[in-house]
Amino acid sequence: MANPPLRAAIIPVTPLQQNCTLLWCTETMRGAFVDPGGDLPKLKAAAAHHGVTVEKIILTHGHFDHCGEAKPLAEALGVPIEGPHREDLFLLETLAEDGAKYGIMGGKAFVPDRWLVEGDTVTVGKLTFNVYETPGHTPGHVIFHHPDSKLALVGDVLFQGSVGRTDFPRGNHAELLQSIATKLWPLGDDTAFIPGHGPMSNFAHERAHNPFVSDAALAE
Repeated sequence: MANPPLRAAIIPVTPLQQNCTLLWCTETMRGAFVDPGGDLPKLKAAAAHHGVTVEKIILTHGHFDHCGEAKPLAEALGVPIEGPHREDLFLLETLAEDGAKYGIMGGKAFVPDRWLVEGDTVTVGKLTFNVYETPGHTPGHVIFHHPDSKLALVGDVLFQGSVGRTDFPRGNHAELLQSIATKLWPLGDDTAFIPGHGPMSNFAHERAHNPFVSDAALAE
């Protein structure tokens, strides 16, 4: 497709190299940052480079590397924050302290302008993303799916060759595996995904090769 309706630029931020994604609607050139954990000058420069007018911030979950500086960025840009699910409020309340434990300063606690639940949609320009609840890594984790582009933004649920950690407060490994099998896989094998860390992949590859959630592993 010469000019797809959606474009995305991945911008790793914080010492944890978290994948902040700049999404935008190519028709309107209006966009959103997904999980802006830090390095705000780098994020603002990316939006300017691509000519994108950022209209909102959307969040997959409440860990500091994903949303520690979401509030300062929202205030600087004058835009709302949407997501995650309300169950991650306890994480949003301690962003500054949690970041400081890793030597990452600048986190700011906040309450989003809109909590998200399964069945909600999030708009970016003329694009519409479907919201799915995917607990396990955190209790309030959500993912975003754009069916027309066959693209999902899955935060820390699934990675190329791995899955999200569940040793953090209120993590649940069995719940995480269930989220992947019942929420991600039904979106289709040809769905590409942007994870919270590391390279992109697609669901077909992970169902064939991921040692944690391949079809063979889940059948055991």
